[in-house]
Amino acid sequence: MPNQPLGGNEMPRFGGPATMMRLPTATSPVGLDAAFIGVPLDIGTSHRPGARFGPRQIRAESCLLRPYNMATGAAPFDTLQVADLGDVPINTFHLPKSIAIIEQHYRPILDAGCIPLTLGGDHTIVLPILRAVAARHGPVALIHVDAHADVNTHMFGEPLAHGTPFRRAVEEGLLQGDKVWQIGLRGTGYAADDFDWPRAQGFHIVPAHEVWWRSLAPLMAEVRAAIGADTPTYLSFDIDGIDPAYAGGTGTPEMGGLSVPQALEIVRGCRGLNLVGCDLVEVSPPYDTSGNTALLAANLLYEMLCVLPGVTYR
Repeated sequence: MPNQPLGGNEMPRFGGPATMMRLPTATSPVGLDAAFIGVPLDIGTSHRPGARFGPRQIRAESCLLRPYNMATGAAPFDTLQVADLGDVPINTFHLPKSIAIIEQHYRPILDAGCIPLTLGGDHTIVLPILRAVAARHGPVALIHVDAHADVNTHMFGEPLAHGTPFRRAVEEGLLQGDKVWQIGLRGTGYAADDFDWPRAQGFHIVPAHEVWWRSLAPLMAEVRAAIGADTPTYLSFDIDGIDPAYAGGTGTPEMGGLSVPQALEIVRGCRGLNLVGCDLVEVSPPYDTSGNTALLAANLLYEMLCVLPGVTYR
């Protein structure tokens, strides 16, 4: 029988293992269909730090989750073997070395056929993950939820930072440009053409103000039709894509963002895609002592698990 989360009726929620959903830990990806992995890195941030504590706090809040999805009918633990693979041992003092460590950590996970569900960490981590994913699957389609496009040429002269990963990913041929959606972009910019570069690469840009008060289910139907069921697809979700009224615990908050129901529609709308990896990044617990941002992140990661290939619905 596949691993099962430790439920609140078996152990008080303040007890048990400090893992995602209180799942068993694993030291190897062999035999796993999916795994939660923490990347406690925030040395790529440009403003408020603290995302290094994101994985730990997300896991802590995940003790409130139960295995069955009442809204969608997804029962991921019926058919998928899932575990918590712990954290990547990044180098806290050296960003380029950490990038290399992350990529090398993810390659055997992907080679084992295990789909990584990543708890960030700042958004710099998506570049080495995409390198590992592309080494396994080739260039991928991308659904990127964020307040920012993260396509800067550099930040303070540095090519690696949380605002540059998708520029580097395009330059390295990791993405299928015409199958990239960036949803929730907003805020002030440095120039009027800030979003022109991703459009020039074929990216589909969906600014937040264009979808205020709208269901995103129709958008996700368009995304699924355009990407197709067989294309390897990666989902990267920056928590600041959601309005800070709901998720204030993040490093670079922007007003006027997506709502929580819209975030759920995006993730649930990925059902039917060939998801080969997902991440939830930029949760900074020191800026939300209520724990609500991390709780939301835990729920979104669970929803990502629920739309992976092979999940049963009942």
